[in-house]
Amino acid sequence: MRLTRFTDVALRVLMRLAVVEHEDPPTTREVAATMQVPYSHAAKVVARLQHLGLVEARRGRGGGLILTGAGRSASVGGLVRELEGPGDVVDCEGGTPCPLRSACRLRGALRQAEEAFYASLDPLTIAELVATPTGPLLIGISSGPPPAGRVAGGGPTP
Repeated sequence: MRLTRFTDVALRVLMRLAVVEHEDPPTTREVAATMQVPYSHAAKVVARLQHLGLVEARRGRGGGLILTGAGRSASVGGLVRELEGPGDVVDCEGGTPCPLRSACRLRGALRQAEEAFYASLDPLTIAELVATPTGPLLIGISSGPPPAGRVAGGGPTP
């Protein structure tokens, strides 16, 4: 199974926010730059995470992205299920339907494998994903000069 880029970025955004909780909240643009993803893609991800109640976005001076309690304790398996949406691992009904689809055992086996994949992620939370050694590494990646237009304190440059 392979996750979509959207789900990958969403998980990384949540992890990033989990390690900066006691700092000035980063903006979507700052998170996108730190993770080296296009701003437009990060903005779509953040909007979906807000809709799910996992991230709060505050506007204005001192604003930024904040991980909610629900975001911190979110099940990784449940989140991946939600972001990936329904669908089969293989498309048996596509443009050219598979001639075996009515008596195929592979489709069921793949569904079972997919569910086992999700089930292995179910007990993990976002908070657990950023435990040592990952959290300190994420903090190290993010430390550096502030992006243009922001000073170290998080506000706009004078």
